[in-house]
Amino acid sequence: MLATVLGALATVQAQDRVPVQDARSLLIAAIESPTGQAQGVLVGDIADAITQRFQGTTPIYIDVTTERRYARAGCSRLKVRFWQDGVQLPGVPAPRRQTIEFGINYCLDGQPPRSLS
Repeated sequence: MLATVLGALATVQAQDRVPVQDARSLLIAAIESPTGQAQGVLVGDIADAITQRFQGTTPIYIDVTTERRYARAGCSRLKVRFWQDGVQLPGVPAPRRQTIEFGINYCLDGQPPRSLS
């Protein structure tokens, strides 16, 4: 029963997200968004390899949020979060949600900002 509910929830979450081969397009979408947010789901060979290796039970989700907009137009401090449910790590007794989160300074031209003010 729980697996059915989790599977249905994952399907709904994936439908509301943009499929991406890497996170760069989501970084740009978050910078351009009035809300400063973008969500996607990682697809392709890399996503398949990660999911197979760690036996993930859901797609790999990506959430990008703007933490700060810099003075230079099109440049922001972003928080990027990758997560997946049902990940089985070596030495861990049960599958669980695994999350990787990091911050990045990024501009629409793909470069870091020249100034952080």
